[in-house]
Amino acid sequence: MHINLSADKRYYSIGEVAKAFGVNASLIRFWDSEFDILKPKKNAKGNRMFTPEDVKNLQLIFHLVKERGFTLEGAKTHLKEGQKKTLDKFDIINKLETIKAQLLSIKNEL
Repeated sequence: MHINLSADKRYYSIGEVAKAFGVNASLIRFWDSEFDILKPKKNAKGNRMFTPEDVKNLQLIFHLVKERGFTLEGAKTHLKEGQKKTLDKFDIINKLETIKAQLLSIKNEL
């Protein structure tokens, strides 16, 4: 799953994040309470505002739980034991998927 992040945007609302992942905001709130790597800021109204780093971490959580079938505990353990290695691999996969999409787009234009 590739989420497009705006280069000039510093924060994303929970609604924007939920829509980008195609899930309910309640799931994002639940993951926020379960995973220590998520650290959204809260505005004056108490609404969560996610940084691009939070969105990257949510992509990783989504990948582990929804795409690879990890349990929450399994995903937490995986993140704690090899977070840097996992993030590096995940970033590589995301970049390759972006390149693939661009190449397919070019192919379709030919």
